[in-house]
Amino acid sequence: MAEISAQEITQIIKAQLAGQERGVDVDEVGTVVSVGDGVARVFGLEKAMAGELLEFPNGVFGLALNLEEEDVGCILMGDTTLVKEGDTVKRTRRIISVPVGPALIGRVVDPLGQPLDGKGPIETKEF
Repeated sequence: MAEISAQEITQIIKAQLAGQERGVDVDEVGTVVSVGDGVARVFGLEKAMAGELLEFPNGVFGLALNLEEEDVGCILMGDTTLVKEGDTVKRTRRIISVPVGPALIGRVVDPLGQPLDGKGPIETKEF
């Protein structure tokens, strides 16, 4: 039986590791602890920024306003009946903004600039 040297093992491991990605995709997530009157209290988003968009399940977004030690209070933008206690909330890492430019002329959009007229996505580069 042939022996494998330590150098050969090292080369094999290096070759296998060469194809691996080093980045780690970590989402900062929180949990809804209460919902009422269009406001959600979210626990676990310690690094949320004032005015940041937060993503709730079912396509609902929220605007982080009250940044407290234990939780974040956010105004819900969308169908508030779709948000329930225990839902997972993700940070978007962007302050609220809406698209601007000629592509919006004649379009019907919600307060976040998302199309409501069924004419497809709005292609803009400026916010």
